[in-house]
Amino acid sequence: MRIRTAQRVSPVVACLLCISAIWFCLPSWGLAASVGQSTDRRSEVSALLERGEALLRQGNFKGAAEAARRALEQNPSSAEGHYLLGRVLLNDRKPEKAAEAFTRSLTFRPGSPGVLRDLAGVYVLQGKPAEAEQALLQAIKADPNHIASYLDLAKLYERRQDLTAAKQTYQRVLAIDPKHADALFELATLYDTHEESKEAREAVNRLTSASPKHAEGWYLSGRMAEKNGDLVEAAYAYQQAVAAKPDLVAAHYNLGFIYRSQDKPKEAEREFLEVLRYRPEYAEAHMNLGVIYTGMNRLEDAEQAYEKAVTLKPDYAEARYNFGVFFELYRKDMPRALAQYRKYRELGGRDERVERIVGAGPP
Repeated sequence: MRIRTAQRVSPVVACLLCISAIWFCLPSWGLAASVGQSTDRRSEVSALLERGEALLRQGNFKGAAEAARRALEQNPSSAEGHYLLGRVLLNDRKPEKAAEAFTRSLTFRPGSPGVLRDLAGVYVLQGKPAEAEQALLQAIKADPNHIASYLDLAKLYERRQDLTAAKQTYQRVLAIDPKHADALFELATLYDTHEESKEAREAVNRLTSASPKHAEGWYLSGRMAEKNGDLVEAAYAYQQAVAAKPDLVAAHYNLGFIYRSQDKPKEAEREFLEVLRYRPEYAEAHMNLGVIYTGMNRLEDAEQAYEKAVTLKPDYAEARYNFGVFFELYRKDMPRALAQYRKYRELGGRDERVERIVGAGPP
């Protein structure tokens, strides 16, 4: 019987099989090293960007810029790195270089709404409203729900007096978020400024209903009510405003003025004192306290309040007039009354009674 022998393998094939076996058996050191280096580089870039963000929030622009540049050295095509650098440069008041960085970021990640919005902000600073509008429209096209871009676009339309476009843009925000406080407030303000009282009232009511702690919304509501002569509603709105924001000086002042007109001296005094707690230099509040204290027969307090008012604001004609009346009728001191009346006339004040007194008084 013929014995079957094993098939012979050529020396070349044997060599190749041997090399293949060695390749598959040995660890892939070169590939592992390459992947590891890539992972390490990405981690280092991420760490640098995080550090840059933290430094930017702290106002350390130099440190943030250095972190962004180091990240870009590791990865020149990092859209986040260019974006961070652009924001640093913008905060550091270098808009031209910021625009370059934002544009560079967009080459690596086109259509990024946040970058486009910030680029629009640079264009506004550079006096390029048309370019800003296009950037914001691109941001909205990339993300139809990008509310921040809608709000910036509405403000851009307001600045160029395109009120119809501004209103429509705020309404688009409200279509996305019907309770958006900023959109409601800006829309109400826009309507109020242009005497569209019904629409303004509807918008501000929606705002205060959706955001009961919105101090500026309540203040706007108070102003509208006061303009319409509804002092009870105005007082309520101002009360809500200062409850939400105790340092809202304008609301305290207007509330004090309403109380004064309603012959509520104690309440009026309280509000004007609140004004002065936050703004001691507010001459008008001192003058109103002078009127209140005079009516309460607290003459020493009244004189001090009037004196403070004219010291803080020497050209305050109304305070000069009231101070003159105070000296004439309550202190019975005509020389000092005449001094205030003359100053009142010098400041452009005109009053028939004052004219007769000053004309009849001593030179």
